[in-house]
Amino acid sequence: MWKSWWETYGGRAAGVAAGLFLFFIYVFVGFWDMLFCALLAGIGYGLGKRRDDKRGPLVPWDRLLTWLTDRWHWPR
Repeated sequence: MWKSWWETYGGRAAGVAAGLFLFFIYVFVGFWDMLFCALLAGIGYGLGKRRDDKRGPLVPWDRLLTWLTDRWHWPR
């Protein structure tokens, strides 16, 4: 019973739960703190989705390090 309900209404239930969570943060902490919390949650979701899709890191650290070492020769 619960599995079929979750498959049908799972996204809506998760959305309502997230909305209630942000509402309580807004009531107890304040608007700007709640907005910052929502921003961090959105960034975390985006990075997690990127990892789930196996698209690699947001910043190509190996290419950046190679570029930096080729551009600047460190003193010895």
